Amino acid sequence: MPNLFDPFTLKDVTLKNRIVVAPMCQYSAEDGRITDWHLVHLGSHAIGGAGLVIAEATAVAPEGRITPGCTGIWSDDRGAQWERVVRFLKSHNCVPGIQIAHAGRKAAANRPWEGDDQMKPEDPRAWEPIGPSAEAFGGNLPRVPHAMTKDEIVQVRNDFAASAKRARAAGFEWLELHFAHGYLAQSFFSPIANKRTDEYGGGFENRIRFIVETFAAVREVWPANLPLTAKLGISDFIPESQTVEESIELIRRLKAMGLDLVDVSIGFNSPNLSGVPWGPGFMVPFAERFKKEAGIAVGVGWFIAEPKQADDIIRAGKADLILLAHAMLDDPQWPYHAAKALEVKDYKWTLPAPYAHWIRA
Repeated sequence: MPNLFDPFTLKDVTLKNRIVVAPMCQYSAEDGRITDWHLVHLGSHAIGGAGLVIAEATAVAPEGRITPGCTGIWSDDRGAQWERVVRFLKSHNCVPGIQIAHAGRKAAANRPWEGDDQMKPEDPRAWEPIGPSAEAFGGNLPRVPHAMTKDEIVQVRNDFAASAKRARAAGFEWLELHFAHGYLAQSFFSPIANKRTDEYGGGFENRIRFIVETFAAVREVWPANLPLTAKLGISDFIPESQTVEESIELIRRLKAMGLDLVDVSIGFNSPNLSGVPWGPGFMVPFAERFKKEAGIAVGVGWFIAEPKQADDIIRAGKADLILLAHAMLDDPQWPYHAAKALEVKDYKWTLPAPYAHWIRA
């Protein structure tokens, strides 16, 4: 079986190792435009030795941002600004990826360190959230979203496709669709958020329709030789949620349509997290199920921080990629320290020469 530092090939893209920097919102953009912060933040992880760096959830439309500080790719000029990030990542043998998203009913929020709550409607920075139904998320996100019309559904689907084209034009080689965390696509799938009575709501076939149609629109414009992946919130682990079995069936169908890999995550469609089986690597058993039952490549994260823990998951064949977030914020050179801990040969060369040359082996 492969190990954490073996290459991983998907379509025409080969990662130098199985370590992925997960998309992490930085809330540091200006009107959807990236800043120097994004170059340094993402670039530091390429220097640190990750095989793939996925840029944060990037909005396909202005109202698709989580906060006013979120990145966007809803226009050509915003897409083009990512080119310098892509060039830097590739110059350090790191595959550049991006996650595109629409926040849906969880949009128009303050930055986490500025309240992490929904902006008041009278706030001049605010906008009206949209969703499958006029159902508020609740908790610190109490605004009732506008229930989308069918024309608006088509518009957002087109926004995803147009954003995928801009991502490729900027040079990204790996695309992840955000179908998790209670954002728009996920909320269509979830019975907690979706109370529609038309063909986009109700039973399983209707609740997956938005995701299936959006995926098809992106699949049509994203190059067939490059990885097209998705982060899916597989369940909220409460009775009102979609089941894990439904999520596996959805992934089977998306795979048949051209999905290359799924990143398994939590639904986050409700403030009620009482059913989530928190613990070290708690999503790993689910990743293994998707890998076996859907027959698809799988990435997994959540409470994975120790090198041996990550390596054991790969060696046991439970997942193909390890996605790290908090661990990478704590230590951008996590891959180097992991290689050292796992006694990888020539581990210091996990880092680029300007660093590695000065490190004693």
